[in-house]
Amino acid sequence: MIDIGGPNLPKAISSKSGAKLGKIYKNKGFTLDIGVALKQIYTVLNAKPIITQLNDTTYEVIIKYKKKFCPIGGTQNPSRAPIFQENICIPYTKGFLNELFPQYNFESNIVNCIPLNNHRTCHYILKFERKKNIN
Repeated sequence: MIDIGGPNLPKAISSKSGAKLGKIYKNKGFTLDIGVALKQIYTVLNAKPIITQLNDTTYEVIIKYKKKFCPIGGTQNPSRAPIFQENICIPYTKGFLNELFPQYNFESNIVNCIPLNNHRTCHYILKFERKKNIN
């Protein structure tokens, strides 16, 4: 997708896909907290997520896969890792969370990922804050 449409195309598609999944969860009546929601989206990808709430506004997310292969970014390719992170991984997760929890703004900081370091683990810090009401 990135090669064909440039970085904005996959970013928009990923964000929209994440939001679509969030809408399905919402329509099914799932009442989740952020940690549970994150666990569910990664469990579907055959990963073992470890979600740790560090404080009231921060989660540490570690996703372990059986092999050194990311279902989104593929195998190790350090030059392409930031492209996948910024245009697919983060927008997908943010789209999903924004749909379920519209009262928050979300930011993700990648610590490690499979295409970058050739390990079996993706690791990021998710920060969120309540949106300010504008009247």
